[in-house]
Amino acid sequence: MRIYLDEQEDLIDICMDNVFKAVFTKETPESLGALAKLLLVLTGREVESVSIIANEPPIENLRDRQVRFDMQCKSSEGDYFNVEMSMNPDKFEPVRLEYYAGKLFTGQDIRGTGRTYRDLKEAYQIAFLANKRFFEDGEFLHKFEYYDSDRHVFLGGHSRIITIELSKLDTLEGRGALEMSAAERWAYYFRYLRDKGKRDTVNEILNYEEGIAMANKVLIHISRDERERARLMSEYKYLVDTQSKVEEARREGMLEGERKGMLEGERKVAKNMKIAGEAVEKIFAFTGLPIEDIAKL
Repeated sequence: MRIYLDEQEDLIDICMDNVFKAVFTKETPESLGALAKLLLVLTGREVESVSIIANEPPIENLRDRQVRFDMQCKSSEGDYFNVEMSMNPDKFEPVRLEYYAGKLFTGQDIRGTGRTYRDLKEAYQIAFLANKRFFEDGEFLHKFEYYDSDRHVFLGGHSRIITIELSKLDTLEGRGALEMSAAERWAYYFRYLRDKGKRDTVNEILNYEEGIAMANKVLIHISRDERERARLMSEYKYLVDTQSKVEEARREGMLEGERKGMLEGERKVAKNMKIAGEAVEKIFAFTGLPIEDIAKL
């Protein structure tokens, strides 16, 4: 059956961290099947089945201040994947990805008789970066691993960091689904799903890429379910509100520090002028300090 989204279909934004997580972590064939297809496209690893091994806090949780919207999962072959959508990543995102890639790899337990380092499985830290550019080239997809840049030799280890910068998809303008790679189709879907001017291309992708069609089916259910949509929007609003309050407090603290610094500087200038014998009125006109404060210096 041909899949078709009309212009009136109001889908919730899958680039919202919590919506992305909700789409790919439901215990349904469509949700887990879409995740397996996505992992195959990005890593080249055949994933026969995927199990979510850490999904905290659960998607129903609305108030966990330490929330990290990612999905840790393990394939039937034993490979480990950590997948996340970052709508507004911080400038230190590359270092953060390196940190979590290390934790994912070293979190494997190879202690015990008959176990060696050969038993370590591959670990993939995968991040969709929605609204910022981090790397200077024009490529939207990067796959990082340990590499000797002077000798051009790869270490051949088991850790990988994969980034998908959705802000770099301008080069796909005017191209149809058949002209895109599988990774480009996934990226295009994530970025332009809600752009009704690009619905024709999105529909073409949905009918060409089975995994995307499966993810879209879950997203449609979420979008049409008023209770779940309201819950996800409430969760997202809470997170943004909390983030905004923290940022406003930080900025206010910086301004307060600047004000105190300026005041201290004015007092030093006034004191030096007073020592030099300048009139109080002149010091007031020059520094703006209250006359009673100048008199106390």
